[in-house]
Amino acid sequence: MITSTLIPDTNTRRQFIEKSMKLAIVGGIGGLSLFSGCKDKDDDDGQKVSPPEDLMQEHGLLNRVLLIYDNCRQHLSNKESFQRQALVDGAGIIRTFVEDYHEKQEENYLFPRFKKANQLTDLVDILLQQHNAGRALTDKISQLAKITNPTDGDNALLLNALSDFNYMYRPHEAREDTILFPAFRKIVSKHEYDSLGEEFENNEQKLFGKGGFETMVDKVATIEKTLGIYELAQFTPKI
Repeated sequence: MITSTLIPDTNTRRQFIEKSMKLAIVGGIGGLSLFSGCKDKDDDDGQKVSPPEDLMQEHGLLNRVLLIYDNCRQHLSNKESFQRQALVDGAGIIRTFVEDYHEKQEENYLFPRFKKANQLTDLVDILLQQHNAGRALTDKISQLAKITNPTDGDNALLLNALSDFNYMYRPHEAREDTILFPAFRKIVSKHEYDSLGEEFENNEQKLFGKGGFETMVDKVATIEKTLGIYELAQFTPKI
């Protein structure tokens, strides 16, 4: 009787099946574990925002208020009427979110660590001086924008204050985004870096509630719509 070498006998076949099942189970558990680990990592990456990324997002909000200031400056320069309440509201966002929150985060958490590490100390000194100058300008902008029947002199002062604010803050935030924030990761430990991100988020929620940043973005969008500068397409040049 001739037995085919391609067909294993009963014992061999049983051993083969048992071994295959064990490999499948082990492989399945390992694969599931690997998949779960990747999923958790993706979820964490989606939820956690690093301190510099958080601050850069807030710079995006600041930039949109600077655009509001630009629009109001243009109206003042052309001696055109415009919704002055939009300027009052814009200055209010600068005061509450940018100066009293965003800049305080930088002053309380970033600047002291750069000083302690003796890194970028000259830059930090200038940035702090500009924070203080910005607060003085915001006081002036808020007061002048609230005048019911402004004179030409009042409007000239307001125009100058808006110009000074934007002239200072565009290079200010650019220097932070390109030099200060990238260097921050190098002067703190990974644990401290991660914990600061959580602390930033907690501070934001204490002051503005859950979704505070998104609420501020919505407020800025409302001001932009009031001034007719919300639609992004209008800024595309005709080429």
